[in-house]
Amino acid sequence: MKILYAEDETALSDAVTEILKHKNYVVDAVYDGQEAMDYIMSEKYDGIILDVMMPKMSGIEVLKTIRSMGIGTPVLLLTAKGEVSDKVEGLNAGADDYLAKPFAMPELIARVGALTRRTGEIIPDNITVGNVTLNRTLYELSTPSGEVRLSKKEYLMMEMLMKSKERPISTDTFMTRIWGYDSEAEVNVVWVYISYLRKKLQSLDADIQISALRGRGYILEAV
Repeated sequence: MKILYAEDETALSDAVTEILKHKNYVVDAVYDGQEAMDYIMSEKYDGIILDVMMPKMSGIEVLKTIRSMGIGTPVLLLTAKGEVSDKVEGLNAGADDYLAKPFAMPELIARVGALTRRTGEIIPDNITVGNVTLNRTLYELSTPSGEVRLSKKEYLMMEMLMKSKERPISTDTFMTRIWGYDSEAEVNVVWVYISYLRKKLQSLDADIQISALRGRGYILEAV
């Protein structure tokens, strides 16, 4: 299950993100409303967690915008405000659930579990490009020639590449989405993992390859 978590309190964001990952969710953490919109427009999520009070766009504004666009991904609103009027505003804007701060982590996990179970959008288990299939449950890459298991970061990079279609993905985007804003990893770690994936694609006789576009990033292309 893939979750977008938008929260401007970085300490809380880090804590919640780690717990969700421990529960086997894939989490994209963002820190303002505009960034949340950018991610929602470029990715498909099983659930979205929005803090109401955020810079640039509030959680309510993000929620109203995506609902007006017909995006029905389940949304859990988080806020320090606990008044009934705030809850009503959020639910009327299209929220599926509402949780006031401070909250207990077990309750948040239970709410997220309920949220993702009610999603009406079916996220396919497999993504296929060319003769290559990525199994999103087993983290397995396969072709008619065989299959190979991917590490978590290899899987996340391959998923991004296979979903991006004709749009190259920059090194900075890989760093932000996979290693995180505050990661101390060097940017050359992206090249290292690209190298791992290239070798695995070659070992499977894949009919696609990861190409580098100067100044733009990486993209999948036919061999």
